[in-house]
Amino acid sequence: METVNEILTKLENADNTTKNELENKLVEHGTEVLPQLVDQLQVVRGIKRGVVAMTLIRIGDASIKYLEKAAQENKDFEWVAEYLIREIKGEIAA
Repeated sequence: METVNEILTKLENADNTTKNELENKLVEHGTEVLPQLVDQLQVVRGIKRGVVAMTLIRIGDASIKYLEKAAQENKDFEWVAEYLIREIKGEIAA
């Protein structure tokens, strides 16, 4: 099974079909990679950031505690974490 970093590296030159396949691979990793995904979300940009964010949303409720912890430790990341938590919970932004 490919590592999170290997998958993220492949995203650099991915077309939409490949991007979707790589996102699915990240989701298949499941909850074990949540800490790493949340860490990556704070440093990656562009297509990588979008795929990591969608992966966290798709993994669902298990992502929330990692997002909350990251938001407490990194105030610049707080709004991103809050947005994703609302998406996971299916809440409408105020």
